[in-house]
Amino acid sequence: MTELRERLRALPSFPPDLPRFDPEHDPADAPADPRTLFVAWFEEALAAGAPTPQAAVLATADPAGVVRARTLIVKDVTDDASWLFATHRTSPKARAAEANPHAAMTFFWPTRGRQVRVEGAVRRLPDDAAAADFSARPEASRAATLVGRQSEALGSRAELAHAFDASLARVRADPDLVDPAWALYAVDAVRVEFWQAVSGGGAVRWSYERDAVGREWRAGLLWP
Repeated sequence: MTELRERLRALPSFPPDLPRFDPEHDPADAPADPRTLFVAWFEEALAAGAPTPQAAVLATADPAGVVRARTLIVKDVTDDASWLFATHRTSPKARAAEANPHAAMTFFWPTRGRQVRVEGAVRRLPDDAAAADFSARPEASRAATLVGRQSEALGSRAELAHAFDASLARVRADPDLVDPAWALYAVDAVRVEFWQAVSGGGAVRWSYERDAVGREWRAGLLWP
C-alpha cells in the first residue's frame, strides 16, 4: 500500500501548459449563461483531441439515498441548459431518476485541466423524442438495447451473444423498430460549475446558479 500511495502522489495531475481562464476580467470567459461557456469548452476539448469529450459521469441516488455513478454519452445540451442522456427504463439509473429525480453530471477533460459539474432535476422527455433518439442509434446499439435486462446477473457470455444475435435479427428485419422502453431524460441544470486548473498549482472555479424565481443565471467565483 505504501508503494502505491507513493506512486499515486508522484503522478502529475495535469500537463504543464494549460489554457488561460479569467472570467473575472475577460468578458469572453464569462458569458451570461452556462450553455454558451460549456459549448466553447467542449469545442476546445474536441479540437485539442481530448478523448470522448461528450462523455460524462452521471450520479443518481435512490429513495434510500444510495448513490451510484456511471459514465455515459450526453446526447445534447438545450438552449435552456438541459443536459440530455438516454437509457432503458429498466436500467438502474432510470429507476433512480424516476424515484428520486435529482442528478449530477461531471465532464472531465484532463488534457485541458478542466471539468464541468452540472446539478439539477431530472425529467423524462416525451416518447416521440425517445423514439427519435433510438432510431438515430447505430444498428448494433439498437440491438443491444432491445436485449434489455441491464445490470441483471448474467449466466455466461454465450447467453448474451445468443440474445444479442436474436435482437440484431429483429432490427435487420424491421429497421423502423423502436424499443418502447427506451427513454430520453433531461437534467435541468440549476447549478453549473466550470473548474480550470492553473499551471503551477491551484484552480479557477466559476459557478452559475439559476434564480428559482426569475430563472435567471447568477455567476461568480468560488474559493478553490
